[in-house]
Amino acid sequence: MKYPENMINFYPMIGSEFLTTKLDWAARWAQGNSFWPFPFGTACCAIEFMSSVSSHYDLARFGAEVVRFSPRQADLLIVAGTIVDKQAPVLKTIYEQMPEPKWVISMGVCASSGGFYRAYHVVQGIDEIIPVDIYVPGCPPTPEGLFYSILQLRERVLKGQAKGEDPRVVI
Repeated sequence: MKYPENMINFYPMIGSEFLTTKLDWAARWAQGNSFWPFPFGTACCAIEFMSSVSSHYDLARFGAEVVRFSPRQADLLIVAGTIVDKQAPVLKTIYEQMPEPKWVISMGVCASSGGFYRAYHVVQGIDEIIPVDIYVPGCPPTPEGLFYSILQLRERVLKGQAKGEDPRVVI
């Protein structure tokens, strides 16, 4: 088959890095702009999460509007509140049920470090159970803190940084 002159120059690009690089970039762009969060709220921080997804603050403007209540349909786990020892296996199971790629935001002091609950039955940070990508400090953190953490996570996804490579405290 004889190709037109302008098509001959196009076909060598298919086997090169051009198509693969653009496909990886497009996948990261789609993932970074359309998080599907699964809220695991156990205490006061869950109330702040609810205000974050309401119309006043509108989490949807950052692409995280499709809140899922099934871990099999979510790619962003937001742990908001105190985790006690009896909840730890449940949290781990939920994390394992999420499809790859998946990310975790630890929202609030209790989820990040146990908060002021220095007791035998409280997990002193969910990073003892599952890997955490972003920490959001505060008791409870403000909706702006959660928004900033989602924007930081978006940047990491767009840059293609490895999961769990450098957890950051979001202020």
